[in-house]
Order: sequence, then C-alpha cells, then structure tokens
Amino acid sequence: MTGQIFIISAPSGAGKSSLVNALLSQDSLVRLSVSHTTRPPRAGEQEGREYHFVSMDAFREMQGRQEFLESAEVYGNLYGTALSSLQKPLDDGFDLVLEIDWQGARQVRARFADAISIFILPPSLQALRERLLARGTDTMDVIERRLELAREDLSHESEFDYAIINVEFSEAVRDLAAIVRATRCCRNRQKSRCPDMFR
Repeated sequence: MTGQIFIISAPSGAGKSSLVNALLSQDSLVRLSVSHTTRPPRAGEQEGREYHFVSMDAFREMQGRQEFLESAEVYGNLYGTALSSLQKPLDDGFDLVLEIDWQGARQVRARFADAISIFILPPSLQALRERLLARGTDTMDVIERRLELAREDLSHESEFDYAIINVEFSEAVRDLAAIVRATRCCRNRQKSRCPDMFR
C-alpha cells in the first residue's frame, strides 16, 4: 500500500509546526518529510530533525542536479524537499507530511495531483502578531516583515483543499487528525488495503 502525501502550509507563527508535531506524536502512521534549508538553526533545533541545514552553495548544487521536488525562497532563506526523502516512507505505507509554503505546495501538486493540501490560519492578524512577539526569537523589524508576508501567504489559502483556523490548539489538532483519518477511509485507499473485500 502506498502512503498519502499531505501538504501543510501556513503563515509564520500560525502554529503549523506545533500542529504537525502533535499529529506525529499521536499517529504512528504519519511521517514528516524533513526539508533542506539555508537558514541557520534556531535554539534547540537539531540537524536532521527539524531541517537539514546546508550552505547556500550546497543548496544551489542540489537544485542544479534537480534533486528537489519543490524549493522556494521564504523570508530570505531557501527551503526544499529532496525527492530522495519521499519514496521509502510512501512505499512502506506511511502518510507523509510536507510542511512547506504555498509556493512549494503549487510545485508538489503539479507532480502529485492527489496530494491533500491543508492551510493553517491564525484567528486574526493581531493574534498572529502576538504569537510572533511571544516567540522572542525575532526583532521588531523581522516581525513586521513576517506580518507583511503573512498577508501574502493568506491570499493563497483558496488554493488548498482544507482550512484549519488555529484558535484553540487542541481543537485544531483534532481537525488535522480528522482530515488524515478521513482520507484513509477514501474508497480507493481502503481497496488497496483489503482488495479481497472489494472484488
């Protein structure tokens, strides 16, 4: 049985990574595709867990060899999903989450039309501002730039299959898990699991 690709996108600070981590902790059939990035690690981040941290030159070389399923520039840094990271988990029957921006989502959907796309929204731009401030990782200039780019991100939410408004975190986790479970119950996926029952 082949797993399902789930694309999860959001403006910075909407809670995407926290939601994905909560999903991974409660669903053993989901794996996270670890992206490559040129940005430096934040405090507490580990190579190969949150990202594969690479130099700008190394990233450009991978692009030149067409090793990425998708790649994009976000907040001045490059991000990309290596094709080599997809095949094994999908072949092993795991669902695979790609935590990427709307630009990458477009590229993935062009290659995998059956990918399920989910957009995470904050309850308001003011709530987003408060979350970015609470992080304590960025200067005010960077936060204002992130809010400006968030408006651009939000203008692309209509390109996605599902929208989750992250007002109450536990409720948003349940919504995300429900989309994953419902997708597994699609007839074609169930048929691949138990073909004898569908003859």
